[in-house]
Amino acid sequence: MYNRLTSLLGIKYPIIQAGMVWNSGWKLASAVSNAGGLGLIGAGSMTPDLLNEHIIKCGKATKKPFGVNLPLMYSKVEQQIQVIIQNKVPIVFTSAGNPAIWTQILKNEGIIVAHVISSVKFALKAQDCGIDLLVAEGFEAGGHNGREETTTMVLVPLIKKISSVPIIAAGGIGSGEAMLAAFSLGADGVQVGSRFAACHESSSHIKFKQKIIDLHDGHTVLTLKELAPVRMIKNEFYRDLEKVYSKGADTKQLKHLLGKGRAKRGMFEGDLDQGELEIGQVSAQFESIQPAEKIVNHLICDFNHALIRIQPIE
Repeated sequence: MYNRLTSLLGIKYPIIQAGMVWNSGWKLASAVSNAGGLGLIGAGSMTPDLLNEHIIKCGKATKKPFGVNLPLMYSKVEQQIQVIIQNKVPIVFTSAGNPAIWTQILKNEGIIVAHVISSVKFALKAQDCGIDLLVAEGFEAGGHNGREETTTMVLVPLIKKISSVPIIAAGGIGSGEAMLAAFSLGADGVQVGSRFAACHESSSHIKFKQKIIDLHDGHTVLTLKELAPVRMIKNEFYRDLEKVYSKGADTKQLKHLLGKGRAKRGMFEGDLDQGELEIGQVSAQFESIQPAEKIVNHLICDFNHALIRIQPIE
């Protein structure tokens, strides 16, 4: 599947594994890269030293290109960037912050830079910063999300109109059919998160993986817009949030309830009741925990079958 995205990144398939906190360690990133996609190490849940360890291990586990997903809102981002530069990581996906501060620094080191956006406004700002790729993420996606609640199928064509760089569709992509839909709307590739969160190589807790498989439609919700919008599973923690909201909670009260380490508690340690369980709407489609390689192969196989299926009958 050769196109301008695969050519730029040096990968076989235009499939990017999202750099999800507490899910995306070196085992997952290397497995996806070895399968022909682009694996990303999720730096959001890592100290600089731990990130360094994961980059080194990933480099030993694959000879294919891999990258790092770097949320820009965290306090140790400068040290993380130094780790990335020192290890000569070729590709960085930035998110959750202003790309103007770091994009040129990364590009000066020869690093390909993508930035995750959720609106036309932020896409234009990212392009002005000189990014190489745009990730158009709809509000179906799990984890931290845009406030606008624009869906992927609406966002991708809007970004296509104003963008000269390759576009990666994200949010709600869990099958080859969805991948084909994204391509028909103008995307050059797809970013897949939730499907890889529930795979063998994901670093998340087995209880969280099984919870993903057990979900149905309507089991996730976008909330905490006053702090940083996040899509999560409706569990006991979410119901506690609902009670606080019903009493007119302000941001201070919400921060107190959220506390620290809530996402780690849920996704990494397996507390399904009081943890913050970040996952996308598309999780309702999944039926089993699978190896990353099998997921990549299914995406490509189903994409090709869907393409044949919609060909006009002569």
